[in-house]
Amino acid sequence: MRTKLYLAFAVLTCSVNVGIAQEKDTITRLINLNEVIFSANKAEEKKIDVPYSVEVISSKIVELENPQTAADMLANTGQVMVQKSQAGGGSPIIRGFEASRVLIVVDGVRMNNAIYRAGHLQDVITIDNAMLERTEILFGPSSVMYGSDALGGVMHFYTKKPLFGEDKMNLKVNAALRYASANQEKTGHVDFNLGFKKIASLTSITYSDFDDLRTGNGRNPNPDFGKCYYYVGQNWNGTADSTIRNNDPNVQKRSGYSQIDLMEKLLFKVNDKTEVGLNLQYSTSSNINRYDRLTEAGSAGNLKFAEWYYGPQNRLMAALYANIKGDSSFFDNMRITAAYQMIRQERTSRRFSTNYLSPTSGNNKRTSQIEDVGVMSLNADLRKSIKEKHELSYGLEFVNNIVNSTATSTHIRTGEQFTPVATRYPNGGSTMMNIGAYLTHSWEINEKMILSEGIRYTYNSLSAKFDTAKTESPFQFPFTSVKQTNSALNGNLGLVVMPEKNVRFSILGSTGFRAPNVDDMAKVFESSGSVIIVPNEKLKPEYAYNIEVSLSTTIMDDKLKVEGGYYYTLLENAIVLKDSKFNGADSVMFNGTLSQVRSSQNVDQAYIQGAWGAVYADFSEHVSFKSTLNYTLGEYRQHIPTANDPGHDTIMALDHIAPMFGQTSLFFHYNKFEAEVYARYSAAKLAKDYSLGKEDNELYSADPVKGYMPGWSTLNIKTAYKITKNFSVNLGVENLFNKHYRVFASGVSSPGRNIVVALRAKF
Repeated sequence: MRTKLYLAFAVLTCSVNVGIAQEKDTITRLINLNEVIFSANKAEEKKIDVPYSVEVISSKIVELENPQTAADMLANTGQVMVQKSQAGGGSPIIRGFEASRVLIVVDGVRMNNAIYRAGHLQDVITIDNAMLERTEILFGPSSVMYGSDALGGVMHFYTKKPLFGEDKMNLKVNAALRYASANQEKTGHVDFNLGFKKIASLTSITYSDFDDLRTGNGRNPNPDFGKCYYYVGQNWNGTADSTIRNNDPNVQKRSGYSQIDLMEKLLFKVNDKTEVGLNLQYSTSSNINRYDRLTEAGSAGNLKFAEWYYGPQNRLMAALYANIKGDSSFFDNMRITAAYQMIRQERTSRRFSTNYLSPTSGNNKRTSQIEDVGVMSLNADLRKSIKEKHELSYGLEFVNNIVNSTATSTHIRTGEQFTPVATRYPNGGSTMMNIGAYLTHSWEINEKMILSEGIRYTYNSLSAKFDTAKTESPFQFPFTSVKQTNSALNGNLGLVVMPEKNVRFSILGSTGFRAPNVDDMAKVFESSGSVIIVPNEKLKPEYAYNIEVSLSTTIMDDKLKVEGGYYYTLLENAIVLKDSKFNGADSVMFNGTLSQVRSSQNVDQAYIQGAWGAVYADFSEHVSFKSTLNYTLGEYRQHIPTANDPGHDTIMALDHIAPMFGQTSLFFHYNKFEAEVYARYSAAKLAKDYSLGKEDNELYSADPVKGYMPGWSTLNIKTAYKITKNFSVNLGVENLFNKHYRVFASGVSSPGRNIVVALRAKF
């Protein structure tokens, strides 16, 4: 009954974006008409002046809500749904796009690389949310400013800057300890700033340890949904894997992991107009078990896998940048960033073995696939104001990816190495390069009308080699290499009209594109459900054509704001997973299992449309309100001839289309105390609305015909109290009623009742 009441309350409200006053140490007002953003044109400008929809997350809201990872931070907006295949994961879904179709940017450096897959990605958790000054989510195709991959939107993460000193050293120290009961989280963080007149340093260390995740106990309608009754014990001194009964089925066994994040930023003031900085970031983890694969049912009542985990997920970024202010004819501000990223990903798996001693059993072999990706990039972004009415932004971008893919198979008892072993990506190596140039213009026609337009040209090349002469190549492909070049011309045109002081209307037309990457074109991958994904060297780029409108109004002396919008995106040559053939066969033997063949393929057109709404209310200087609601529909047309109609087309559902979801929050602030009480909610996802690509882990229900992912809602409370000038404490309770729920497309259930305690010190 509570669930229905919360959902009904949510549906009666609309949706909201959070604008947090930056100049104060507390969350005061949600309605900030002068809020500044940076991501739309890579320069500072008022949010109300741009036609894009942008969500801003400040460091203050992060401190109050205490998310465990950057993925959880995004989910807390109520504007982004986050899929998880394991507890150590988080794949943001924006407007029906996910993974390689949404762009992640950190301090101006794009994280998306040549092996970003179309399924689900956990890379966003390698960003330390404790060191974020702000995060901006730019909704909709944004290829003019950001190039390939920005179909659904851009998540731009801005880390904190080192602070200079004047007459004396500027020393600032922040420290935090956090505990959460649902997974026995233990997190420690410290950062310190050393600032002098010309040079400043900011150093940060964050360590987190997460135990197995406990989910909620309140289940409706299926009492067994999400329970972990059995798990595989790993005792290799015995003769076989063992299936162990879980004493507490609400504990998702083998879901824990640990992670460490390091950051060092140096900033040197050359003169009043020029600053040069070095930005070093490193993130690594323990092995992270793929929980959804470890719970797959196998034969003879056993689980399918004894081991399936991601090895330590390593991300290193080194960026050298310069910020230059000028009064020349060419620019007022210029930022140049040269960066190098090194990413290592490892996937290790082994099927359940009933006899370790058997010399012929493939289930005694642990197979590891390792990808090493090096990414070099160079960005130059310039800004110029012309006669106060015109703003020009223009720049160049160069990105080059080098991918090396290896694989090993090792007997778990003897250590013997086996061949052949299939690599996930071409074993001869792969490269992908992007070169782009853009120009945008904003014209303030008058106080009531702003016109924005932009154009970008991008050139992309990809090369991948299948070295079939190597003994580790079990597949004989009908080709030995893949080479492709593409180019794209993108544009946008937007108009913001403010006929009255309290009314704002915007309309935006924008295009986006995504060039197929190494993962799209050349992957060999065993998916769940005995499916093998094989390469397709004939893939074409995807192109998005988007139109969106929004309307907002503020009333009651700017104490109440209501806004909403609608968007429609046409995706040409959309890449989807479809049944395919390999060397003429629709099924092949892979790792001892007869597997159905699928590949990424272009379809003529796909359609995504949706609506969102927003309500802000500042009832007083102490109490504020917000609420969010988002709806998305995605389909594509597939040619399926019939006996009576050879030209018959069937409308199919797209992957990654989230059900209706949102969040409703009430904020309270008084003196040293602040709090947020919020409900988060999602509608059900019906079986008929799932794609045949089966990327979304469908049908978690007792009824396989009328199955669905159940809807859910949770009630949550977060509080903060400033004990002294230097010390504060946070106390929160998530999922207050301990309800079991699983976010759409996820393979692991969400936390049950979760008590969160954090202590903070600032000097």
